[in-house]
Amino acid sequence: MESTILSIKKLNKRYGKIHAVKDVSLEIHKGNVYGILGPNGSGKSTTLGIVLNVVNKTSGEYSWFDGAMQTHEALKKVGAIIERPNFYPYMSAKENLELVCKIKGIDYSKVNEKLEIVGLMDRKDSKFKTFSLGMKQRLAIASALLNDPEILILDEPTNGLDPQGIHQIRDIIKLIASQGTTILLASHLLDEVEKVCSHVLVLRFGEVLYTGTVDGMTNQSGFFELQADNNTTLTEALKNHPETDKISETEGKIIVYFKNKVDAAQLNKYLFDKGICLNHLVQKKISLEQQFLALTNK
Repeated sequence: MESTILSIKKLNKRYGKIHAVKDVSLEIHKGNVYGILGPNGSGKSTTLGIVLNVVNKTSGEYSWFDGAMQTHEALKKVGAIIERPNFYPYMSAKENLELVCKIKGIDYSKVNEKLEIVGLMDRKDSKFKTFSLGMKQRLAIASALLNDPEILILDEPTNGLDPQGIHQIRDIIKLIASQGTTILLASHLLDEVEKVCSHVLVLRFGEVLYTGTVDGMTNQSGFFELQADNNTTLTEALKNHPETDKISETEGKIIVYFKNKVDAAQLNKYLFDKGICLNHLVQKKISLEQQFLALTNK
């Protein structure tokens, strides 16, 4: 059993009449990349704020590292970038990171190691104020990694960056994950979650719409496009199939959605045994984007 890094159970946060987070539950296991995906104002930052002890929860509970330690102790093993970090503009990248090490009691040897990971070694002696937004964000990631955290938490890590900057940050996230650090990132970009995350929690107005693997989100709802000489008998037969979720007809073709995964060959045999010969059978997959839109537009 993989160890649980963070467990959230039925978390709620209200601001007056606004219910910002509603019954959110999430289990984060070691070694995965989790994305909290949702439009702006969906409760992503609030959820992160609560587990990082900067926002008070209304109800529910969360525990770090199987509840083995108090939150303030656990947070020493967490690296987080929630706000734009404050570095000193006239100090170099290296000096800024050494200052963080000094404050946190971390060995200076970590500075070069982390600058290497984020690709800033060649600019380590440049003043922070000369950095582009993407470089500033990469330095922030290096800073959050100085204490070799078990989990790195990023809130909208690519916000405001140009395409090249976005690409660099995503590559860095993949690199950090490949070295065994667990990552939790909040994003409103579907593309980001699809490219870097293994697991996703989809939020809308504080409510969880989906939680599970990124692959599972696309797999769970394939559908079939079918046609037979007699579509009426075909529809009747499909209605009797135990896994059928919904059936519709467009342009002479029957579209059927199943609750769970149904194999094309099994479906064909099932209908054939009922005396129905298909002259058209296509299995289709819904893209993550379609799923996400369907989820968030409901």
